[in-house]
Amino acid sequence: MKKVVNACLGGRNFTLEDDAYERLGRYLDHFKARLTVPESQKAEVMEEIEGRIAELFAQEVGESGRVVTLEKVEKVAATLGMPDGSRDNDNTTANGPTMVVRPDRKLYRDPDEKKVAGVCSGLALYLDVDVTLIRIFMLVALVCGSAGFWIYVIFWIAVPLADTPAKKCELRGLAPTAENMSRFTTYRS
Repeated sequence: MKKVVNACLGGRNFTLEDDAYERLGRYLDHFKARLTVPESQKAEVMEEIEGRIAELFAQEVGESGRVVTLEKVEKVAATLGMPDGSRDNDNTTANGPTMVVRPDRKLYRDPDEKKVAGVCSGLALYLDVDVTLIRIFMLVALVCGSAGFWIYVIFWIAVPLADTPAKKCELRGLAPTAENMSRFTTYRS
């Protein structure tokens, strides 16, 4: 019989085995120690990483409330890595090497390179073309009968904003690991 602990990560409640809870605590402590951001931003980064861990746990165990095991914590720690790109050397199990799958790109509006709403820069990153080409295309479509205006407005309404580091990674086709997410900041409107 194993002891379990209820924990809240990223606003979601999870039930973790006792050894999984301790391992997760060590991982988060190591992660925070290796952060190279200013002290004022560490809390925000840790909040983002906890949110990403909660997403991964929800994918693993679902929202049904099944217990998070040590193996699932190890898998998440291996997937996210450390902010400096190194591996977390606190492995308590020997599962062998893990592979990080590069996700497909997802379409978001890009708040970092936006001129108006980030539609053109988001499309450029999604399609992997120069943003200038997309902006010229939209301008030509606008001049040739206002179609560009309506296309832009529809995209502005329908495409979500990449407002978290994980979404910014997905926009660029990067795996949302800790190293990749540390490159981006949370968007504040």
